[in-house]
Amino acid sequence: QVQLSESGGGSVQAGGALRLSCAASDSSWSRYGINCMGWFRQSPGKERERVAAMYTRGGSTYYADSVKGRFTISQDGAKNSVYLRMNNLEPEDTATYYCSAGRGFVGHGGCLEDDFWGQGTQVTVSS
Repeated sequence: QVQLSESGGGSVQAGGALRLSCAASDSSWSRYGINCMGWFRQSPGKERERVAAMYTRGGSTYYADSVKGRFTISQDGAKNSVYLRMNNLEPEDTATYYCSAGRGFVGHGGCLEDDFWGQGTQVTVSS
């Protein structure tokens, strides 16, 4: 079982920035063939939305239209970690953000399979 741990959430004003981090447990990372990591978000009353994903073995990325140009996903393979830099935050970005790890990647949609999930970290953007 891959364990994911997110951090970096918080409260900011509109226009501000945050950097989310997600660390995967080292002991089981390779056993499951994980090659794609991503970020989802969900706010009350809304469906879960994939906001970004990265093919960890090649660096290809996916972004939802709502965050393109503002969010950047990156990885540190040595640390089995993925990051989400969020700039120019808007109140509409307020949500709980979840890290995922899985297999397969498509440029128009992100990870094909999301096998593991973190517990989530709250991001609140005030106007």
